[in-house]
Amino acid sequence: MKSPPDRETLEHITSVLEDPVEDLVRKDSKFKELGLDPGDYVGNPEAVVELLLQRKALMQRPILVKSNAAIIGRPKTRIADFLK
Repeated sequence: MKSPPDRETLEHITSVLEDPVEDLVRKDSKFKELGLDPGDYVGNPEAVVELLLQRKALMQRPILVKSNAAIIGRPKTRIADFLK
């Protein structure tokens, strides 16, 4: 995360993501510590982008992007199919 994606990149990812946009946000202990509500991000790409710009550690990884498609690489078995 030394070079996190900028706003334009995040907006592109959310626009071509094959997964629900809210899945880009890790709902881990840090998310809970911040008192965030998972419902605020359901179907809300703008809110996801804003959160990830402020809290890059909450970005689910890995994210794979090719042309006009993107996926979250979890579980790992999805990666090979996506790269074909």
